[in-house]
Amino acid sequence: MATNIDLILKPKKLKKPIVFVGLPGIGLVGKISVDYLSKELSPKPKLFANIYSDKFPQAIHTKNSIFELIHDEIYIYSTKTQDYLFLVGPVQPALGNILNSSDHYEFSQKLADFFKKQGVKEIYTFAGLNVGDKRIKNKPKVLAVCSDENTKNLLIKKNIKNLFFEKDNKDTLISGVAGLLPGIAYTQYKISSVCFMGETNGKLTFGDHGSAKELLEIISKLFKFKLDLKKIDKNSKKIEESFNEITKNIKLLEKKEDTPSNYIR
Repeated sequence: MATNIDLILKPKKLKKPIVFVGLPGIGLVGKISVDYLSKELSPKPKLFANIYSDKFPQAIHTKNSIFELIHDEIYIYSTKTQDYLFLVGPVQPALGNILNSSDHYEFSQKLADFFKKQGVKEIYTFAGLNVGDKRIKNKPKVLAVCSDENTKNLLIKKNIKNLFFEKDNKDTLISGVAGLLPGIAYTQYKISSVCFMGETNGKLTFGDHGSAKELLEIISKLFKFKLDLKKIDKNSKKIEESFNEITKNIKLLEKKEDTPSNYIR
């Protein structure tokens, strides 16, 4: 099967299309962000294409005794002058295994080829940046990593609050689609790309809605999207309160275990 992208809608020509990608990763930051865009924008984005791949889990998804092949989706949101494509879904090729690196390249290559054919000039991928417990104590910031100096300078000139850029010459690796897709798209097709990474904690396995909210606020400012963030703000507070409670209980338990016992065996 490899990777197949099946078009649902077949417009004559897209209007200066821009792509946003949010698939599962650290803190589910990217997934939550782009899912929110695809569901909360008005008018509601339409299903544009389905993505099937033998790089996905060897299983089917079932609900109410009906099954479907696991797949990702691309939605389209259109304005009078611009089309936006949102790549969302429950999966990407499995991360953390060097043996399946070819899976990641094939999947990202197929996406890059598809977006090139649609006339895409800009790609924005969303991901999480694990900063450990620092995330819970501080408001999350968003790191921007760009395909080229021109794209970077244009973003810097926007002077967006809470968006920062690396300045200390540190080497950083961005794994999965969030890194490979922009890399391939720019190297092969000169499609300018940015990876936005919201600070998170790798322990937030149920999703970091607070970090996702920061990403959405930045994207809303960049593209003038009208988004009501009340829902994600509510979820953010619930998740962080739960995590703080769990962390507090773990520390109490560790302290209790460190306390010498009077019981003599």
